[in-house]
Amino acid sequence: MSSGDHIVLFRRAPAELNRRNLERFARTLRDEVSGGGDFTCLVTDDRELRRLNRDFLGKDYPTDVLSFPEHHAGKHLGEIAISANRAYAQAGAHRHSPETEICILMLHGLLHLLGMDHQTDGGKMARAEADWRRRLSLPTGLIERVSA
Repeated sequence: MSSGDHIVLFRRAPAELNRRNLERFARTLRDEVSGGGDFTCLVTDDRELRRLNRDFLGKDYPTDVLSFPEHHAGKHLGEIAISANRAYAQAGAHRHSPETEICILMLHGLLHLLGMDHQTDGGKMARAEADWRRRLSLPTGLIERVSA
């Protein structure tokens, strides 16, 4: 994927989302967080996230973000899927924009693509997420919300 290619794909996502800013943020994540490792992020709806969650994880409900890491050595890290429906709901609950919430979810998903797992790594992912949120000027992230 060259730097001119779209990193973020939109399918059944609200038209009012600032797609240009989300693309710019994804490129920042690629360049700064992943060290140039490519990824693709699909922003879609609850129906698609429910299908992906069911088909790949056996969980029959929509979720906010899913990560699908590549399991071979190479520059492509994998794919992230984000529910715009969940992002809008969570943005309202945390009093920031849906775009900000999608950025929080994208960062969280990318850290999973980089091999981190907040359920098993003794806080390594939580610390990395908090550090990157500060650097990227993002509000409270997913791991902090759950542990609060």
